[in-house]
Order: sequence, then C-alpha cells, then structure tokens
Amino acid sequence: MPADPMKSVTRTRTFSSTAWVLVLAAVSTGRADDKAASSIRHSYLVMGAKTAIIGEDGNARWEYRGGTRDGFVLPNGNALLAWSDRVEEVTPAKQVVFSYTRNPENSEIGTVQRLYNGNTLVTELGKRPRLLEVDGRGAIVHETTLQPETDNAHMQTRMARQLKNGNYLVPHLLAFAVKEYTPDGKIVATLRTDLAELGGRPAENWPFTAIRLDNGNTLVSLTHGNKVAEFTQSGAIAWKVTNDDVGGLFKDPCGSQRLANGNTVVGSHAANQGISMVELNRDRKIVWTSDHPLAAGVHHFQILTTNGRQESGVPMK
Repeated sequence: MPADPMKSVTRTRTFSSTAWVLVLAAVSTGRADDKAASSIRHSYLVMGAKTAIIGEDGNARWEYRGGTRDGFVLPNGNALLAWSDRVEEVTPAKQVVFSYTRNPENSEIGTVQRLYNGNTLVTELGKRPRLLEVDGRGAIVHETTLQPETDNAHMQTRMARQLKNGNYLVPHLLAFAVKEYTPDGKIVATLRTDLAELGGRPAENWPFTAIRLDNGNTLVSLTHGNKVAEFTQSGAIAWKVTNDDVGGLFKDPCGSQRLANGNTVVGSHAANQGISMVELNRDRKIVWTSDHPLAAGVHHFQILTTNGRQESGVPMK
C-alpha cells in the first residue's frame, strides 16, 4: 500500500474536513451513567441500515444511500463508503468521484480503507476471499489471498486494515481468529478469540473489528459474544468489557473505535431501537451513549468531533 507504510496509521496526522461543517454547539444524543459525562457531545458518521453524519446537536448533517458496511470521512471531506456490491467515494454534494464494483465471482464486499498512497483497500468475500488494493481508476494493483477457514462468504471476514509495517490485520469470524497477513498472503501472527476465559467457542466470540493500538495491543469487538477485548501481542487479555459491565447494552457489537483520549466506542448492530452506541472509559464506565434513530442497526461508525474539536489522528476503527 503506502510508499511509507509507517505513515498509514500514525496518529499525528490531523483531519481538516471543513466541507462538512460538523463542529456545532450541541447537546448529547444519549445518556450516560456519570453526570460529568453529560457534557460529552460527538458528531459521527454512521453506516448500516442508514448512512448519515449526525451533528453534535443530534441533527443529521448529511444522508446517503443506506446498507453501508464500512467507511470513513476522508481528510478531503469526502466520504469513502462500502456496500456489499461496491465502494464509492462521495463528496458532500453527493457526487461520486471514485468507485469500485465487486468482482461477480465473489459474493460480498466487506470493508474499505483509503491507503496513504491514495489507493484503496477493499475486502472481497466469496469463492476467492481476498484483499485488493485498487488505484484511483478502480483498477486492481495488488491482491492478497485470505484464509478464512470457511466457505460461508458472509462469515469469512470483516474489518481488514493495513498496519504500520505494511501487513494486514484481518478478523475471521468463524475461525475465531484475527490473523496478520503479509502482502504476499503469509500469516505471521494469529490472535485467538475462543479462549477459555472468554467462554470458549460456545460463547461465539466472533471477531469483527480488530484495531492495532499504538502500544502493540489489539482491540477486538466480538459480535455474538457481546464483548470487546484488548489482547496483548502474545494473545493474553489485557482488558475486556462484557454485557455485565454495560447492563446488557451490547447487542451484536460490530464496529468499534479507540479514541485519542483512550476511551472506546462500541456500536451494536442488533440494536434496532434504543441505545445503539456506547462509549466507555478505561474503568469500563459508560460516559456517552447514542440512541439516535439514524444510528439504529449501526454496522460501523466514525467519531468525528467531540465538543467542537475534531478527533485527532487517523481513526482507529
């Protein structure tokens, strides 16, 4: 991917997406357990049944076609979005300036990520599960074959991301594994999510979003297991949050994001009404929630601003 892969995930690069006009005086759209937390206000991109940017005041600032699976607000202010059949980069005025259509021999597109060199990472699921690097014309310039250990296309993989070293971090749901691949397809590390202390395989801790943190740990949202866990490089659990910690608010947590302040935001894909997004601090205390109707059934998301300030660095999501 990038000419300098180290720059692809560094948190020193700031986002200046002024075209969205997202920074607004606002009120929180959810509830929190702590009175101090009522002062937290976010604007955020949501993807799932609906595709929208919600301002800090709770009003929709932008809406687009629903059914999205993954995406980002880019530094240029455009939105990069993935559906099951295609990827698009869309301007605030809803002009499509980049697109890639899924190869017909595969069944789904899982995720998308804009790379530092300007190319785009796309995951295809199906008969030929693979990571693709696509140039600005939509042409494939690199392909990495994946090993998901299942023919069930929908359950092969989700939020693949490129790492600082140029490798790829790929969660494989039914394999109960987060695998690190080199660009040529070699698996060089595996984190297991079917650990006994997480309840083993009966707990259905399917890894969905995997985030490599600056300290080398990996934060993973575990869908049907209704957990989020942070793993050390050796695969031990450094931190976890379960439904016992959040009063049952985790309902098939798919997307997650580690914020620059160390808090973790988790979205519940099966929460079709009520609270669908939860922000937790390191003490597992809820400090913000969203019950916004546009965020119902959220598949993934991106926190953009907090109390009028843009979230710093490349988003860890």
